[in-house]
Amino acid sequence: MKIAVEFPSVSFREGPEKVADMARAIEQIGYDELAVFDHVIMGYPTETRRAPMYPPQMPILEALVMLAFAAAVTKRVSLSTEVLVLPQRQPILVAKQISTLDTLSGGRVRLGVGVGWQRAEYDVLNEDFGSRGKLMDDAIRLLRACWADEKIDFASDRYNVDAIAMEPKPPQGGGLPIWVGGGSQAALRRTGELGDGWMGTAGVSDDELVEAMATIRRYAEEAGRDPSSIGMQLMLAPPPRDAAGKTFYSNHDQVVARAEKIRDLGCDWTAVNATAIFQAGARSVDAMIDELNTLHGKLRAAVS
Repeated sequence: MKIAVEFPSVSFREGPEKVADMARAIEQIGYDELAVFDHVIMGYPTETRRAPMYPPQMPILEALVMLAFAAAVTKRVSLSTEVLVLPQRQPILVAKQISTLDTLSGGRVRLGVGVGWQRAEYDVLNEDFGSRGKLMDDAIRLLRACWADEKIDFASDRYNVDAIAMEPKPPQGGGLPIWVGGGSQAALRRTGELGDGWMGTAGVSDDELVEAMATIRRYAEEAGRDPSSIGMQLMLAPPPRDAAGKTFYSNHDQVVARAEKIRDLGCDWTAVNATAIFQAGARSVDAMIDELNTLHGKLRAAVS
């Protein structure tokens, strides 16, 4: 099973060189991937808006800029978004950004995409929150066309492209992997029909996880695809929102046991949340690196 590290944005507080140190360490320790989550803003609660699930002041580095920075200081580790909120972004621009990142990193990109949950983010980016599912389906198809087709033509209700070219193509071409996040029926259908893999939502029961994977495979079969070609990923634990969540990574035996369970349930990938390691007590970049190093050895011994 492959292991990603969800990059801790909080590392920026120690300066850009420490951000680079963290990126290099993830590679040097031997993790398979450096992953970055995506939020452009966090909204405050208002009379018509509930409080977001995270504090409005939560520090978040922009995902694609962060990955470009990481690409420049690493050579092997793959680079992913977990997940990019694709429908709130302009897909032609995303196609160009990802193609450029894949080109300059030597073909190391895995694009994770999701529809998101924060209406405020869509509002300030001038996209329709209520149409995000349809936008997502169209955007995935448009990305693939940009990466694969010499002459790009595309038409949908929202996106219309007439006789354009986009060069250079990413080294991975139209096969650059797109993994779909989310646990809704729409997300499972989208994974089966359009995705190369599923980035599952932690916090669901194991029975629900197994059912979700079976649903994805059924949708793939109905779409004429090989179900076994679709990868499966689940993070080790959901983002911490209570005391138990914030101490999860302080118990390595617990973390390893969960990784073994995720593997046994049929997942190809899992992800370590470095921000949660920070919350569990590793309060500096160097301390997080030490914890990631120790944990990596235990995880590899258990699930490789």
